[in-house]
Amino acid sequence: MQERRFQILLEMSNLDSGQSLLDVGCGFGDLAAWLAHQGRSVDYTGIDISPELLDEGRRQYPGLRLIETDLLDFDPPPGSYDWVWLSGTLNRNLEDNGRYARSVIARMFSVCRKGIAFNLLDARDEWNRSRWDLQGFHPEDIRLLVCGWSEDTESRDDYLKGDFSVVVKKSS
Repeated sequence: MQERRFQILLEMSNLDSGQSLLDVGCGFGDLAAWLAHQGRSVDYTGIDISPELLDEGRRQYPGLRLIETDLLDFDPPPGSYDWVWLSGTLNRNLEDNGRYARSVIARMFSVCRKGIAFNLLDARDEWNRSRWDLQGFHPEDIRLLVCGWSEDTESRDDYLKGDFSVVVKKSS
């Protein structure tokens, strides 16, 4: 499932070798290894709030740039990274009506140069709705959130049941 999400984000974005990538909620940093396997050599930085996940990531991928922080506490200047991606991270129900997730997505857009790519659980899916511990979003609500930022947006929900991905590119 994780690799399928990665594949969709790669297909939808213009991430290319040599570009910089901030991976929000990186966990172990598996995205960096997956991209390398796809022939994409990127300047990778991963951030996560879990020291245990980051420690395991450092063990699995020595030399990978992994930072313990929340994106809202991380303070890179605007436009610091070509791309900012988030995959499978905003699925936990924080019982805040999605405010944290919307803040993270907005912060992602502020620190990118080329665009953002992320996936969320789809609130239209019955299984997602049945889970008290998961947070789903309506794709239309997310489209409305990002449509004022750029005319170059795309979303897909045809790859995994109950999941959707969004890419928002900055105007050149």
